[in-house]
Amino acid sequence: MRKIFHITSGDIAGGSLAKAGLPGEVFVWHDILYDGPRQPGWPNENILKARARFLEAFTGGGLYRDSILRTFHDQYRKLSEAARCERIVLWFDACLFDQSMLAHILTCLSLKGIQQVALLCVDAFPGIEPFHGLGQLQPEELASLYPGRRPVTDEQFRFAAVVDRAFAAQDAALLTELSTATGPPLPWIPAAAARWLQEQPDPATGLGRLESLALAAIRSGCETPGEIYASVAAADIPPQFWGDTTLWTRINGLADRVPPLVRIEGPAARLPQWESRVPLKAFKVRALPVPPLAVTPDHTHL
Repeated sequence: MRKIFHITSGDIAGGSLAKAGLPGEVFVWHDILYDGPRQPGWPNENILKARARFLEAFTGGGLYRDSILRTFHDQYRKLSEAARCERIVLWFDACLFDQSMLAHILTCLSLKGIQQVALLCVDAFPGIEPFHGLGQLQPEELASLYPGRRPVTDEQFRFAAVVDRAFAAQDAALLTELSTATGPPLPWIPAAAARWLQEQPDPATGLGRLESLALAAIRSGCETPGEIYASVAAADIPPQFWGDTTLWTRINGLADRVPPLVRIEGPAARLPQWESRVPLKAFKVRALPVPPLAVTPDHTHL
């Protein structure tokens, strides 16, 4: 019987957590649960296959659907087996990416009758500004947070099911309601829901917030992926829910619009959205002069 099972998001945070000297096994959950086809709660096989196809496209083919599907099967198997653990500890950030994942995992655990769950969610750490998440912390800093874990309450489990339903259905009305909730059982959900709403295409431009920030960076003179990333990260409001894969996907989407808003120059037609032998420094992205009225809202937003 495993004594403690730690679940977190992000390989960097997971690697540091494994070195923190805490008892138990560390497991990193992989998925983008605020986007793509899915159902609330425990997924069936058709949903898992649909999500595998979605993530293959999201990574520009950098991850293959068969590999993604195997990862999904392993994740949900481990979650089901967690019933044999003395305690499950969830380590999550306050951002959109993590909060949608937290709600889903809590919902799945509750559906399996697993209640022995503790939660550690932090939105700040002394001396780290801006604070985006657990991946910024050293192993000893993560260990210092462990005494602050708190049991997940019945109210939090019930609220998580509502949140999971909202993200699974991409229900704008429910997410708007959640974004203005006062004193919710999971206090980081309103900001996460608000950010999801900001990512939806603007009626006038067809751009979500991250796309708008990327385009502003490019139009200001940032040309290399590294320059664009740094500019967008500085302009965005922490905690940062996105990483390089998401940003490159958004920039590629700007190039794919009709008419295109940017031109990508380099050894490939698009920025690699996952690990690639093609170096990012070989690319440049340039803004194209498009009249504002010619911008066509793109509702195929990922």
